[in-house]
Amino acid sequence: MTKSSYKAENITVLEGLEGVRKRPSMYIGDTSERGLHHLVYEAVDNAIDEALAGYCKNILVQLNEDGSVSVEDDGRGIPVDIHKTYKKSAVELVLTKLHAGGKFDKKTYQVSGGLHGVGISVVNALSIWLKVEVKRDGHVFYQEYDHGKPKFDLKKKEKTEETGTKVTFLPDNEIFSVVKFDYNTLVARLKELAYLNKGVKITIKSQDKENTFFYEGGIISFVEDINTGKNKIHPPIYFTKKTDSTVIEIAMQYNDTYNESIFSFVNTINTIEGGTHYTGFSMALTRAINDYIKKNKLGEPVSSEDVKEGLAAIISIKIPDPQFEGQTKTKLGNSEVKTIVNSIVYEELSNYLEETPQIGKLVAAKCVNASKAREAARKARELTRRKSALGSSALPGKLADCQEKDPAKSELFLVEGDSAGGSSKMARTRTNQAILPLKGKILNVEKSRLNKILMNDEIRNIITAIGTSIGEEFNLEKARYHKIIIMTDADVDGAHISCLLLTFFYRYMKPLIESGYVYLATPPLYKVSKGKQKAYVFNDVELQTLLSEIGSEGITMQRYKGLGEMNPDQLWETTMSPNTRILRKVMIEDAVEADRIFTILMGDEVEPRRDFIQANAKEVSNLDI
Repeated sequence: MTKSSYKAENITVLEGLEGVRKRPSMYIGDTSERGLHHLVYEAVDNAIDEALAGYCKNILVQLNEDGSVSVEDDGRGIPVDIHKTYKKSAVELVLTKLHAGGKFDKKTYQVSGGLHGVGISVVNALSIWLKVEVKRDGHVFYQEYDHGKPKFDLKKKEKTEETGTKVTFLPDNEIFSVVKFDYNTLVARLKELAYLNKGVKITIKSQDKENTFFYEGGIISFVEDINTGKNKIHPPIYFTKKTDSTVIEIAMQYNDTYNESIFSFVNTINTIEGGTHYTGFSMALTRAINDYIKKNKLGEPVSSEDVKEGLAAIISIKIPDPQFEGQTKTKLGNSEVKTIVNSIVYEELSNYLEETPQIGKLVAAKCVNASKAREAARKARELTRRKSALGSSALPGKLADCQEKDPAKSELFLVEGDSAGGSSKMARTRTNQAILPLKGKILNVEKSRLNKILMNDEIRNIITAIGTSIGEEFNLEKARYHKIIIMTDADVDGAHISCLLLTFFYRYMKPLIESGYVYLATPPLYKVSKGKQKAYVFNDVELQTLLSEIGSEGITMQRYKGLGEMNPDQLWETTMSPNTRILRKVMIEDAVEADRIFTILMGDEVEPRRDFIQANAKEVSNLDI
């Protein structure tokens, strides 16, 4: 197009919800499985808004056999009267107009979640069809939509004394790459919402499953759940306070582990990147504990990191006009919130520590010990730097590095065992694939402090090879590879090693996971040959399916006990070649649930781990992390 040909006729105006269908990722993040589930969350958010306003006590999410999902509540019901300006029912406006709803005048809802008021209209826009049923004003009202457009005006149906809203929709398979809802993914979010809205019962159903979540204890129960499998050193500490239109609710409990599990929420939205409320809490926590230590002469001053070691906490605030950084709402930006939270938490926690000295002394001792361990870790880091294990240009001797210097094009394979390491070094593309063999199982970091972790040779080699350092010194920009691929045997031991490595990355190098740099390789379990045909299969279910298709007579079948049993050509073809390999990107869909599972799988208590394995064993045909 030339400069002179760029005219008014080239400007496209997208009417109604067409813009949402044209650029769905602008509204729901992406069109993968994550975006698909976001549709349900937006529908549920409307019900939660009714609960926050005090009108809803029951929410039902139903996964239907035809692939659709229904979200029903017993709130007031969307208004059904005709809007004076638009000459349409309020129901139709809410479902077809962006930024139409009761969330903007601060009268209908004091606080609300959702995507800036665009939620349910976006759900409608991205569905093949949507049906809405409203119970209010003595009747049931009903309307259907086709690809976001109403099929008919709102109809008044039978009489009823009940109130509420039910929305049923079928996601558009031309927009979403995946249209099947995952029950467990929805369970994790709905359980979280039930904790954050005490007294509200949330039920999810499918054809063969049903779960109901109802917590009178609210976020106290939430903290207790986070600490499942950990040794608690005191009962939960809880306080809540309202100032003007801001409500602050805090629950916290220390355990004897070495990692923090602090989660913050604004109007029930998980602010995974924190923000001003988290900062205010952190400042107050540090100041209150240091004042208590000083007043009672219990030790030297401690840092913010020290007071968070082994702390499980929920920070939940509700404010009328939250300002989020980025449309995905992961970080709160309201500057005034930091001052409010700081003041309230400092006052409440200081009073609590003074009034319960037995708990105060336990907390202080925990933090002082953490400070001493942090100082030992600092000395360990300095020592390892002097030995060229951290922070220097010297790379591990076992690392077979790649020639490529652009991290975006470089891959690092963390390989189980020297034998597999040898095969993978021969199989790799030297240009952009680096190999770091690992000897046995690395240290379980869930049970160790940083100073002990830094003494482990295999962990030091990983840190040095990746180049980012760890913990508070972590710098993502120094990552030498943008694909870090865990490649272990396709057996229980291999899965255990993968879990140990993932626990390390989650606890000390989490931005690698959040940035999408960590992957799991998928080596085959069997090689099947028949005549000139050959196939690699990855689990026993696939094997049986293949045998039923090609027949079991005249077949040669090889079961790989480990990566080291494959020759370099086989390893390249099945597990390392970008053209044929299967990589699973490690993602943190729900930080709370990830924290809980890592604690269960890698923590001290055996019973929660056994219960988890028994409950989930039937969900997988082969062990998956």
